[in-house]
Amino acid sequence: MIRFLIRRIALGVFVMWMVTVLVFGIFFLGGNANTVAYRLAGKDATPLTVMLIRKRLELNKPIYQQYGHFLWQLTWHHSLGYSYYHGESVGSILKQAVPITFSLTLGAAVIWLILGVLSGVLSAVRRGSIFDRAVTALALFFYSMPTFVLGLLLLFLVSFQLQKRGIRWFPGQGYTYISANPVKWFQSLILPWITLALVSAATYTRLTRGSLLEVLGEDYIRTARAKGLRERRVIYRHGLRSALTPVASQFGIDVGTLLGGAIITETVFGMPGLGYTAVQSIQNQDLPVIIGIVIIASAAVIVANILVDIFYAVLDPRVRLH
Repeated sequence: MIRFLIRRIALGVFVMWMVTVLVFGIFFLGGNANTVAYRLAGKDATPLTVMLIRKRLELNKPIYQQYGHFLWQLTWHHSLGYSYYHGESVGSILKQAVPITFSLTLGAAVIWLILGVLSGVLSAVRRGSIFDRAVTALALFFYSMPTFVLGLLLLFLVSFQLQKRGIRWFPGQGYTYISANPVKWFQSLILPWITLALVSAATYTRLTRGSLLEVLGEDYIRTARAKGLRERRVIYRHGLRSALTPVASQFGIDVGTLLGGAIITETVFGMPGLGYTAVQSIQNQDLPVIIGIVIIASAAVIVANILVDIFYAVLDPRVRLH
C-alpha cells in the first residue's frame, strides 16, 4: 500500500509539473517581453502596468529563467500571480471563489451519489418491473436535460413562484458564506444542489444498475447463493461492493472536474465560484486568474483520481494495490 501511494503521488506530482509547463508555454511564450506583458495585463493595460509586469515576472530574461521564476513563485511562495484587472492578487480572488465551488460540489455530490446508487440498486434488484422502467425513464429524462434548462426551471417554478406568495425560502441567485449566516448559506445552495444532483444522478443510476446486473451473474455470486446466504446479504454484501468500482471511478472524475468550476450552474444561479470567475476572467482577458483556475482545477482532478484508486481496494477485495 505504501509503495502504491508513493508511486501514485509521484505520478500526480509529475502530471502537475507537466501542467505548469503547458500553462507557462501557452500564456508566457509566443512573443517578445512586451507582447507577453501586454497579454497578461489585459485589454486596459497602461504602459506603467506593462513595465511593472515585465520587471515582476523577469520577462527580459531567458525562457528557462522565466519558467524557474514562475515555478518558484507557485511552489514556494504559493503565489498564482496578480490580477491587473481587479487590482489584487489572484490568491485573494480564488480564496473567495473556492469555498463556493467546494460547497456546491460536495453537497451536490452527496445527493447525487445517494440518489443514483440507491435507485440503481433497486432498479437492478427489481429488473423488468414497473419500478425499473420508471427509474430508467426518469434517468434518461434527466440525463438528456441540459443543466442550464433545469436550473432556470427550478428558479422559475420554485424560487420565483414561492417569492410571489411571500415565501422566501429559496433565494433566486447569489451566495451567502457559511461564516456569515449558516441558514442563508444552506438556503442559497438548495436549488443549485438539486440542479447538479438530478442531472448527475441519472448517470449513476444507469451505471449502478448495469454494473450490479453484471456482477450478479458472476460465479462467486452463484456460489454464495448456493451456500444458502440470504438474497439481501448476497446483493449488498457481496455484489454491491464489486459493482461500485466503476461508480467510484466516475465519482472521482466528476467531483474533481466540478471542483475546478461548475461553470453553468454557478452562472445560472449567480454564484461567484471558480466556474463563474473563469467566465468573467475570460471576458475581461484576465489571464493571471485563468492561469490560477487552470492549476487548481488540474490539482483537484489529480487528487480525486488518487483517492479513487485507493478506494478501489476497500470496495473490491479482488483488487490489490502493489
